[in-house]
Parts: sequence; C-alpha cells; structure tokens
Amino acid sequence: MQIKRKQLIFFVILLGLIFFLTSYKLDYYIYQPGGIYALDDVVDVEGHFDSEGELHLVTVRGGQATPIYYLWAKIRPFYQIYDLEQIRPEGVSQEEYMETQIHFMETSQEAATVVAYKAANKDITIDYKGVYVMAVVDSMPAQGHLERGDRIIAINGQDVTSAQEVLDIISPLEKGESIDLTVIREEEEVEREINVSFALGSFPNDPDRAGMGISLVTDRDVSVEPEIEFDSGGIGGPSAGLMLTLEIYDQLTSEDITKGYQIAGTGEIDYDGNVYRIGGIDKKVVAADNEGADIFFAPNEEGREGSNYQVAKETAEEIGTDMKVVAVDTFEDALNYLNELDEKETGN
Repeated sequence: MQIKRKQLIFFVILLGLIFFLTSYKLDYYIYQPGGIYALDDVVDVEGHFDSEGELHLVTVRGGQATPIYYLWAKIRPFYQIYDLEQIRPEGVSQEEYMETQIHFMETSQEAATVVAYKAANKDITIDYKGVYVMAVVDSMPAQGHLERGDRIIAINGQDVTSAQEVLDIISPLEKGESIDLTVIREEEEVEREINVSFALGSFPNDPDRAGMGISLVTDRDVSVEPEIEFDSGGIGGPSAGLMLTLEIYDQLTSEDITKGYQIAGTGEIDYDGNVYRIGGIDKKVVAADNEGADIFFAPNEEGREGSNYQVAKETAEEIGTDMKVVAVDTFEDALNYLNELDEKETGN
C-alpha cells in the first residue's frame, strides 16, 4: 500500500512537471521558420487569368515560450528568442496585438490592390475617411492623452487623412518637441472634437527616433473594377505586401508573369509600390526553400549594409539552396525581373 502511495505521488509530481514544462508561459517570444501559401488561394479577382506557376507569401511561426519550447529554441538553427515586451509592448493585450496584426494585413491588401490595379491600368477609386489610433503603448507620451479608437484629424494645424501623413509630420521632429493634435472621440455613442497636446518621447529600442507611442490605421474606401476578394485566414502583419501585389497583377493581366516558376518572397509595400524591410527574413528563406521555391524576392533597402537582401543571400548560402534570391526596392523591380525571365523548362 505504501508503495502504491509513493507511485501515486511520483505520478502526480511527474504530471505537474510535464505540465509546467509544456504549458507555463515565460516572458519570452520565439520565432521560427513557418510555411508558404499559394496566393491564388488568398486572392480572387473576378474573371481572373490563370498561371502555370504560383506566387507565394511566406510566414514566420511565432509563439510565447514555454520552458521546453525555450530549451528547444536554444539548440535549433533559425529559431530566435525575444523578450516578450519587444514583440507585444506592455499594456497591449494579446487580443489587441492580434487585431493590430490583422489590420496590418488588411492595409497591406489595400496597398497591394492600389499598386496592382494602377500598374494594370484598371479602374480604381480611393476615398480617404481618416486615420485611427489602434493601440497606445504604456509609458509612452500618448498614454493618458490618446485612446484606442480616436480619429486624428489634424497635427500642428495640418489636416491628416492617412497614417503616412501623420508619419510625415512626426518624422522630422525630435524628442521633447510638443505637438498639438485634434481628434474625434466617441463617448457614449456621441462623437466630439477634442484637442490634446504633449511632448514627443523616444522608443526604448530606438532612442534616436521621436514618437508618440501609438499604432495607426488608415480608413479608406477603395473601389475597383473588376472586383477583388481576399481570404487570408488568420495571417497577419504587413510583410506579404509585395507578393500580394504581384498576385493581383498576375490575375488582372493576360500575360503569365510566373513563367511556370514557384515564386516566393516578402516585403511590406506602400501605396506608391516601394518595398520595405520586414523581420525574420532568414526564417522565411528557410521556409521557402523547404517548400521548393525557385525564386525568392527580398527587400534590398537600397543596398544598405545588413539589408534584408544581404541576410537572405547569406542564409541561402548557409543552407545550400538552389533557390535564386533576388533584391528588390520596388514592385516594378520584381515585375521587371519576372518579365525578363525565360519560361521554365518542363521537368526542371
């Protein structure tokens, strides 16, 4: 009987240890190579043209660390461990963080639509409706002055209708400079205009850059012909912008820009077609290679040292892939590269 009791205690302790190692959440976040997704399953342009090859977005898989996950990440190549607050700032809930990421994806889809429809000379109309506060970071200047859901209509007397206009005004300013904002706030289903003022601060991870400590989203109505629909599921973030643009353009035009290749890549895109740096480029190269991609587009950042392209190229050499890594600064760079490609030979 005594033996059975000891066995039971041992079993309970073992279960507790297993639960702790696999379920207890540490204050760390881990990124690792994800997967690639064919964009013809994500984008559907009415009456679209089909292609022999495929364009893919690439993901990085991430999650909050457990003890066993943390130890695994320590020994695995291309796994990266961050302090949780670097990924999700203090005061921002997981729900708010995920909602922000989904909005980034929606904004990316919108920018991709604008760039692709203009490049394909298709009908498009844009109606700007305002710029909204998505989140306020704890211990940053905007805390106590701005709230989630505020619509910013003016900064320092200048009217603003997009997040880019806000950034254009804030970017030249320095820490300690005061700014005046006019915002529309909804309280008890009644909108009212208020004025707030505060001094800019600096970001903990980027002390040379002044800011308010908020994330923004631009509300636009974009009308296009032919119509387009997206189904990105739970994928968030802005990094699929370039590949979404290429896919939309490919569906809009009769020429098959894929030339039969499996094409992956990454890069945030703006409404002018410029391609910007993203995080986790090494992990995305690994993910694309694992899935057999032929070509991988990477943001060149105008050739600066340590650019996404340089890291992608080094990663490709490290893993010994035959995948071609291509540097791009704009959507036009990627499109021109594809237009100059020869058709992929059958069987290669």
